[in-house]
Amino acid sequence: MVLLTVIFGILSGCFLSVLVGILGSGRKLGFGWSFLLSLLFTPVVGLICVIISDPLPGGEQRWGCLGAFVAVLGFLFLAAFLSLLITGGLALAI
Repeated sequence: MVLLTVIFGILSGCFLSVLVGILGSGRKLGFGWSFLLSLLFTPVVGLICVIISDPLPGGEQRWGCLGAFVAVLGFLFLAAFLSLLITGGLALAI
């Protein structure tokens, strides 16, 4: 059960880091740096760095449904991780 909790925690962190990277692609920080910052620290720290950085001139870049898809997957994995963490794996026994 602990291994499954760790796997869901890592997957949710990775998906949320990709989402922060997508948000950072329209900024001077860029996708790579914002993704790396959110992967090394937390997605919250990466998001704060993205918000602080200046937007790129020339309008916004649209990602279509890719950003929404990654966001939904990230939040689903985060919800599964938190439920496994809180219940201690009892959610899988049911």
